[in-house]
Amino acid sequence: MEQRQAIFTFYGNLKDFLPSAKKGKPWPYNFTGKPSVKDAIEAIGIPHSEVGQIKVNGTPISFQEPLTHGALVEVFAAADFPLKGYPLALHPPLPVPIGFVVDMHLGKLARWLRLLGFDTLYNTHFTDKQIAQLSLSEQRVVLTRDVGLLKHKTIQWGYWLRLQIPVKQLQEVWQRYQLATHEQPFTRCMACNHFLMAVSKESVMDHLPPKTKLYFEEFYQCTGCQKVYWKGSHYEKMLAFVQKICLP
Repeated sequence: MEQRQAIFTFYGNLKDFLPSAKKGKPWPYNFTGKPSVKDAIEAIGIPHSEVGQIKVNGTPISFQEPLTHGALVEVFAAADFPLKGYPLALHPPLPVPIGFVVDMHLGKLARWLRLLGFDTLYNTHFTDKQIAQLSLSEQRVVLTRDVGLLKHKTIQWGYWLRLQIPVKQLQEVWQRYQLATHEQPFTRCMACNHFLMAVSKESVMDHLPPKTKLYFEEFYQCTGCQKVYWKGSHYEKMLAFVQKICLP
């Protein structure tokens, strides 16, 4: 079968997926058959969820456009476009309110997103297939360090975290999805993601350490796992953390 070639150029943070020697340079891509432009982009190493616009010979196209010999393909990062929509609807609008599902390696990030009030699913037993299914069925954004996960065809929204330190990852997500003004700190359980509700001291007395019974009167309980929260010294530390993230 005759081999053909197209030339790709990648912009914005899509360069993060490319080898150092290829960044900022045209990428000759050899192919046979009739792959779609999306197939070629992902074969090069870039997941479709990170793409905001594609142009072939200067004309915007969809993911499904067949790749042709001699095509000059420009690929632009999703992060460079408004969150409310992308050219030619490469992705549907983000769900409102935004919710997340994160992979098994991002437990701290999940807890901190919950601390800020964002609906975040996390389970160390989730498989890639389950994460992709949850993203589709529950309209959630996938957060991961696994590029391969974001190539699942059912994933409509997803972000590959560039950094490895959890607090830096939280700042990445905060900026990428413009979460400022949408936070609702201390409304979700950090352990299981369910909502918290105010409860009387008497109703949770059996769950409290002896000193807590003496010094605290205001309590909240998870509507899922029943964990009890109160504003002890840990609360002041978490409040300072929230203020640091929300008010940089």
